[in-house]
Amino acid sequence: MEWMKLLSGKRLGVESYHERKHERTNFQRDYDRLIFSSPFRRLQNKTQVFPLPGSIFVHNRLTHSLEVSCVGRSLGKNISSRLIRKYGDGDGVNFSEIDSIVSAACLAHDMGNPPFGHSGERAISAYFADGKGTQFEREVRDEGGRWEDFLHFEGNANAMRLLTHMFNGRRDGGFALTYSTLASVVKYPFASIYATKGKFGFFQTEEDTYLRIVGELGIPKVGQDKDIYARYPLVYLVEAADDICYQIMDIEDAHKLRLLTKDEVLELFLGFFEGKRLEDIRQTMLMVNDTNEQIAYLRSCIIGLLVDECTQEFLDNEERFLNGAYDKPLMEGVSDIARKAYERCSEVAYEKIYVSRDVVDIELAGYHIFGYLLETIIDAMMNPEHSYSKLLLNRVPDQYDVRASTTYGKIQCALDYISGMTDVYALDLYRKITGMSLPAV
Repeated sequence: MEWMKLLSGKRLGVESYHERKHERTNFQRDYDRLIFSSPFRRLQNKTQVFPLPGSIFVHNRLTHSLEVSCVGRSLGKNISSRLIRKYGDGDGVNFSEIDSIVSAACLAHDMGNPPFGHSGERAISAYFADGKGTQFEREVRDEGGRWEDFLHFEGNANAMRLLTHMFNGRRDGGFALTYSTLASVVKYPFASIYATKGKFGFFQTEEDTYLRIVGELGIPKVGQDKDIYARYPLVYLVEAADDICYQIMDIEDAHKLRLLTKDEVLELFLGFFEGKRLEDIRQTMLMVNDTNEQIAYLRSCIIGLLVDECTQEFLDNEERFLNGAYDKPLMEGVSDIARKAYERCSEVAYEKIYVSRDVVDIELAGYHIFGYLLETIIDAMMNPEHSYSKLLLNRVPDQYDVRASTTYGKIQCALDYISGMTDVYALDLYRKITGMSLPAV
């Protein structure tokens, strides 16, 4: 791969349209376009890990995405500065825009996630794997549809669809983002038939779009007998920013919710440092007595450390990234002490956070609500002539194709509608169509 081709300001769907000159670059406009979009705003009412806050504020998908974008911008800025120093900023290579590309992709990385956190993804997959959705497998396969798209429903693939699909009344190219920003969102550059641990990058409906992107950017295949492509190099920066934020912020949220004690968190966070750096941090912490401020200070130190180490790992392996030969997350390439401290945080998160009662309750609710909504809405689409179906389908916004001609299309439409819901909207719709909640008369 070549940086000249990889950093392309061409926009999907409007390739032949010559826009007027802007002070902002196309990459900067990607960022602004995402920030002001409705799907991005809806992230404020989507669960990150813990239930949406009552008296204690914890991260939701919106705050998480904003923080990931900040970290991604720092990573991108570090990389661009060093590449400019190495190659110069001439010959039309947009090295100076890497931070804009990465920060925009970070904003978009969770936009395809359904309500109720990752439990929403698992609930959808379970419905088609061993729930009532199994009845549609034969029909989908017989008409040439890719059943694995539903069997392994993946928020990352759904983000690609949300950003690029021409929904009813929308323009070709969806958000019309740059090819580079879109490529930075696709963590798994292969279709669902090659899914590993349920992960893949695009649905059957967006495969041609992805092929346009890899063709434009010069991204090669990495397998001779499979349509699996090399990862776009900047994906690694988006992934690293996400890994840094969710792990550290989940620990901080767990302390606020009293799932972890102050001493447990301090031990975990101080474990990232050694020697003089550790002693300097301990001295600085003595300047404040507030526990939350101490933890926030440590969190900022850890993020700075991991940003620097991920930057160095990327630069040390630049040639491998461009050859499509780098095959692990950047976080696995940081120094031993930082990697071991990060792994210890992961272990504690799985032992004490992700199995906590509130988190499990969200997962249980997500399974039940998603199962019911999927069953009800898909049944209405399969039987649109029924009186109840007509009433229910009237609730579905016009942008979704409720009159799709194939079973695959009908299911995809139901998933578009449900995955775009906020937690509150999904719960409210469930209560209303089950009769648990009625409008005031």
